[in-house]
Amino acid sequence: MIASFGVERKEVAKWAGVTSSVFSLAQSVTAVPWGRASDRFGRKPVIMVGLLCTMICFLIWGMSSSLPMAITIRAIQGASNGNVGIIRTMVAEMVTERELQPKAFSVMPLVWSVGSVFGPAFGGLFAKPADQWPGVFGNSKFFKEYPFAFPNMIGAFFFLVSLTTGVLFLKETLQSKRHSRDWGLVLGERIKEVFKDHPHKRAQRLRRYSIQDAEVTAPLLSGDAPLKTTAKAAIIAGKVEKTKPLPMSAIFSRQSVINLVSYTFLALHSVAFDQVLPVFLNYPPIAHTPENTSLPFRFTGGFGLTHARIGTIFAGYGIVSGLIQFLLFPIFCARFGVLNCFKACVITFPFVYIVTPYTVLIEDATTRYAALCVILVVKSFAVIVGFPCTTILLTNSASSLSILGTLNGFATTFSALGRASGPALTGFAFTWGVKHDVISLPWWILASIAAMGIVPAWMIVEGDGPSGAASPDDSEDEDTEVDDEIAMTDDEGDDNLLGASQTTIVPDALSEDTVEPDDTLFKSSGPSSNNYGTLAHGNSPSHAS
Repeated sequence: MIASFGVERKEVAKWAGVTSSVFSLAQSVTAVPWGRASDRFGRKPVIMVGLLCTMICFLIWGMSSSLPMAITIRAIQGASNGNVGIIRTMVAEMVTERELQPKAFSVMPLVWSVGSVFGPAFGGLFAKPADQWPGVFGNSKFFKEYPFAFPNMIGAFFFLVSLTTGVLFLKETLQSKRHSRDWGLVLGERIKEVFKDHPHKRAQRLRRYSIQDAEVTAPLLSGDAPLKTTAKAAIIAGKVEKTKPLPMSAIFSRQSVINLVSYTFLALHSVAFDQVLPVFLNYPPIAHTPENTSLPFRFTGGFGLTHARIGTIFAGYGIVSGLIQFLLFPIFCARFGVLNCFKACVITFPFVYIVTPYTVLIEDATTRYAALCVILVVKSFAVIVGFPCTTILLTNSASSLSILGTLNGFATTFSALGRASGPALTGFAFTWGVKHDVISLPWWILASIAAMGIVPAWMIVEGDGPSGAASPDDSEDEDTEVDDEIAMTDDEGDDNLLGASQTTIVPDALSEDTVEPDDTLFKSSGPSSNNYGTLAHGNSPSHAS
């Protein structure tokens, strides 16, 4: 795509790196504000905004007509999407049991591995459709003018599916926003009811919705409500009171800072390896003679592979990563512990980086490729296990769930800085090494960075997790407490009744787990002429005063 803007072939790699770095740099600038916004407004709305912005940027990126336009769109795309850190926060809030965290946090890298396999394949398959399928798109002026729009349109469609699914079915996990009315979820529930088979159950659910809607629109208290009913409402309101945001200083505890530093080191050298490896594999092989070779440092040459073969290698690399993530990661974490697994990974990286360039010295082609495959499998194992482990350790270092979104925002910022600086550093080192017959230079730099990353890893102390951790099911316990407190208020205030029947309506967000959905509870507060101190079922008409 960069070459289509008129960029010289020898400059394509440089400008491709610039567009990648611009995305990471922009993301590093805005990740913390997005994280703080999720702590204030909720995780779901911020994620939905990020998906929408990314979808729009995908479409515009596919229709870029110049290099400055492409760079600008990539910057906007990076700045408008802070979803990575926020999704990690949601996973941490949904899964608070430490023994279940390895399985939960393994989902994101697994999806990333799948994307690394199918993403490049989609881009290569559907780019320039007018040239690839002239019988279908040959007469399309649009696809001739914008040859890279089609794969981005397909990507935008997947974002639309993701956005729609999130609006309709994703539940808020921020504690202070869990009980807020979410009309997207209501619509999603009604859509699901359309596909229910049993007519009787469907009718019951429709009646349930009408009762819930009536509860939402009805006033919580009547104008002449007695003090007792006001006390009940105060109890309920206290349960959903918003938590006061903690100051920024609460984010940077000693362990949180250590985990952030360790995470930054990991992102820097692992992403830089993935960026420089294709260049190394594409570089032509060179015969090793005494003039250009002086072990252990001075030698040069690559594998001389085509882009197609490199793509195949990376596709296999992604498949192996997915298998490791899905099959081995939870087992190893359960057997050895998250911290021990992470320490093993950070020790592995320097050895992988040191050995990689020496594979070109193997004369036999089969042995050379076998050595490369072994290195990639080991590196894949270290990355796939290391990233979820450091995410779990960072999550458990947080002092409170109320600052977890901001903390993950800082993690995204630092990792983005690493992803921007690492490839630039190794690219410069590779260019210098090729000129001076020291092609191992970028690998030794990565090994040095990875070795420095071992130090903070040995300073990490595994935490117990953020305080205030609660799962969505905890609302059941809250409802029980509300009912108990209301019952105590009833017992204490029966002698001071005004004689008029009063009704307390518990909001649906608090009562859906403790009160049968088909029923409306009418509790008499004293003697009344209409005797409404009974349980009115969904089939009978009912009115609240």
